[in-house]
Amino acid sequence: MNNRSIGVTVMGADTQVIVDKILQAEQSGIPAVWLTSGGVGLDPINVFIVAALKTSSIKMGTSIIPFWARHPLALVQQVQVLEHIAPERFRLGIGTGHKPAITGMYGMDFAKPLGRLKEYVEILKIILQKGEVDFQGQYFSAKAQIRQGSYKTPVMISALRSGSFEMAGEITDGAISWVCPGDYLKNIAIPAMQLGATKAGRDICPLITHAPVCMTNNWEDVVMAAKKNLAVYPTLPFYLQMFAAAGYENIKPGEWTEEMIDSVVLWGDENRISERLNRLYEWGSGEVIVQPIPPEDNSDKVLLKTLSFIGEFSKSLAS
Repeated sequence: MNNRSIGVTVMGADTQVIVDKILQAEQSGIPAVWLTSGGVGLDPINVFIVAALKTSSIKMGTSIIPFWARHPLALVQQVQVLEHIAPERFRLGIGTGHKPAITGMYGMDFAKPLGRLKEYVEILKIILQKGEVDFQGQYFSAKAQIRQGSYKTPVMISALRSGSFEMAGEITDGAISWVCPGDYLKNIAIPAMQLGATKAGRDICPLITHAPVCMTNNWEDVVMAAKKNLAVYPTLPFYLQMFAAAGYENIKPGEWTEEMIDSVVLWGDENRISERLNRLYEWGSGEVIVQPIPPEDNSDKVLLKTLSFIGEFSKSLAS
């Protein structure tokens, strides 16, 4: 199907390092790059502004920006700069983040996160699409006008449980998952998105599956890489609830069973990973974000190998 796509997450502690990786991705023929955001790390939109000046076609997206630290109109200010430099190449992914991080870092009350996220999305979509907004909600208010007009920036949200997937289907331009088993996406996420779309009387938006990839046939290395790179997620309540809904009710907080790892991590050689990717598309994913998790310490070598594979795989999607 021609509407299937693939991208990659790039990471780094230095702006220039990340920009260089984005350039490598574009040169490898990869259609999209994504940046995560958290803590007081580098602001992904600012990094993309730098990258946009040095690239010509690669799409850029955030997966995701927790919304608590900035008003939606402040985010729109940043988005405009990127849209001026790289028109229609940016996709905005936002989300609630997680209670321990939000309360611990910002000292904010993590109350009604989905209600707040819904209003945040509504404000973003109104002002970006119409060029002006006059919104009075329970959690947010916004009244402003963009002098330059409107933009076509897609607004997506992170989704983990059925409620957020339903919200994505109802009001957003896409749902971004992370470490969700494929069966869970097929049997719970996509039906919830369809329910939301039906409620709103519109077509279902794309599911963007953000998935860890470990390019090795050595299962012990896969397990080690997963437990090293993904250790935090089974400690977080939202993820524990998702895993329980996916059939892993009896896991202990912090536990990654081998069955869970096999259901979440795309691993093996190029052929095996290609099969897993194609299965995700068959189950309803419109796009996959590959996040390399290295089986050894040489992460730069693994990234180059993964970029090369994704570039070749992208060609097969276009054919």
